[in-house]
Amino acid sequence: MMDTILELKGLSKYFGGIRANDNVNMKIEGGELHCLIGPNGAGKSTIFRMIMGEYPPSKGEIIYEGQNITKLKMWQRAYRGISIKMQIPGVFGELSLRDNIRIALQNHVSSHEVEAEIDRLVDFVGIQGLGNPFVKNMSHGQQQWLEIAMALASRPKLLLLDEPAAGMGPEETEFTAQLVKKINAQGMTVIFIDHDMNFVRRIAQRVTVLHYGKIFAEGS
Repeated sequence: MMDTILELKGLSKYFGGIRANDNVNMKIEGGELHCLIGPNGAGKSTIFRMIMGEYPPSKGEIIYEGQNITKLKMWQRAYRGISIKMQIPGVFGELSLRDNIRIALQNHVSSHEVEAEIDRLVDFVGIQGLGNPFVKNMSHGQQQWLEIAMALASRPKLLLLDEPAAGMGPEETEFTAQLVKKINAQGMTVIFIDHDMNFVRRIAQRVTVLHYGKIFAEGS
């Protein structure tokens, strides 16, 4: 049995009269590759934002590695080993590929290790053949892989990926599937959101279905 790395207890988020999430109870085991699916508006991204601390829950608790982190700030959660890549790439278009990763590495490695760590991350996500272009000149898929590299810069224990294959063609989607599996194979716990069921079937070990903010079903 793997230890539970993340537990959501009665997690709810209300925006006025709208219940984005309502009494969500979920356990994620360490080393798991878990997918959240459901229609638009089901509350999937809201759960991610509560886990990261961007949204405070209206009710409920978030337990990470046995500790209640419900009231911790985003940076405190990041330092405890939680990282996220949101659906729309949060990269700096006017900066180079390497400078983007350099920013993500701040406070995580010593100055003399930065360049070697950039090399490692670039190679790991498979964009080593691009050179060092300005990010605005990179394709959508390449920007997504760059942001995954940035999310990995802190060497997190728990990685949240919001639609990592959105907007990609078949070859890019397959590349992304293999990348996510490679990340998980290194022992990292990964939770991802996606609407592409072929992508989900390729990589998910367990799936949670959300509907109207509640858990509708869970299983393989």
